[in-house]
Amino acid sequence: MAQQRDTASGTLITLVSGAVLGAAGLAWWLLSEADRRQRGQRQRNMLYASRLQDGSEASDPSRRRNNQAQLEQRVEQLNAAIADVRRQLEDLGARN
Repeated sequence: MAQQRDTASGTLITLVSGAVLGAAGLAWWLLSEADRRQRGQRQRNMLYASRLQDGSEASDPSRRRNNQAQLEQRVEQLNAAIADVRRQLEDLGARN
């Protein structure tokens, strides 16, 4: 009987210590991943800030053309949506 209790308590201690070690390992990994992501974000921000300071970001003609094309496309989509709503309202008014 005493030997079974010793074995059971030993198994319980092993399980608890394994769980504690696993939780500590997981916490360490999560913290290191968060730190790695934060460092990467900081580096990207520094690169972007340096491009803004020297004016290369603002004067990049291909980027400006791309942004202009995207803006024009978005305006066309919005105008089409406005025209659709206007037609729906006219149809509603004609029915009444």
